[in-house]
Amino acid sequence: MRSTYTAASRTPRRRTVARAALLALPLAIAGTIGAAPVQAATSGTSPAALTCQGHGVDPAAQARHRAEILIHAPLREIWRLQTDVEAWTSWQKPAAPMTVRRLDPGPLRKHSRFQATVHVPSAPPSTVVISSTVRQLQRGKCLRWTGPAESPGFRIDGVHVWTFREVPGGVLVRTEESHTGPQADPGSDMGLETWLRDLKTAAEAGPCDQAGPLTPARRCP
Repeated sequence: MRSTYTAASRTPRRRTVARAALLALPLAIAGTIGAAPVQAATSGTSPAALTCQGHGVDPAAQARHRAEILIHAPLREIWRLQTDVEAWTSWQKPAAPMTVRRLDPGPLRKHSRFQATVHVPSAPPSTVVISSTVRQLQRGKCLRWTGPAESPGFRIDGVHVWTFREVPGGVLVRTEESHTGPQADPGSDMGLETWLRDLKTAAEAGPCDQAGPLTPARRCP
């Protein structure tokens, strides 16, 4: 979820909403597409939950959202962008100043930990720390992490799942997230649409004509 801070946000209730919005930085960061619009979860018949190696979001969570997008770029480039967590702020447009850092070295893998620190422009200003642990990861296929977002008097526990599937014309990227806790907002889109748009923009502008282990080379237009 993205949030635009205004003077009206200074009321206690709106401060809570603003914080919840920033926490929709899907447990890591705040993350239309012309011919390939984002598809959000809708009411009615719900699709099966996304999973990574058999694990999905919290089935008991009332705050839950799902979205997907088609990206016309090599899978290897999409995967590189998504798993280089410390570089997220170079291609995403965060709703507030933030930093993201790995808490362990090497490529992102199961048990990797990373932390986002978000400086919320509330009145008075506050800081939200989002600590995430990778629970499942299958290279080029899926990714799942969990962790809390916390500040004084505030906590949301989240689970975030991503899947990647090569299809004719590109890669179908799907994501689903759940939030639990007193401040979890069932009406939030959790920033998933914005994250997907930013990922699409960055991947489609990425390196061309570079083959890798996950995908053949892509020719630049």
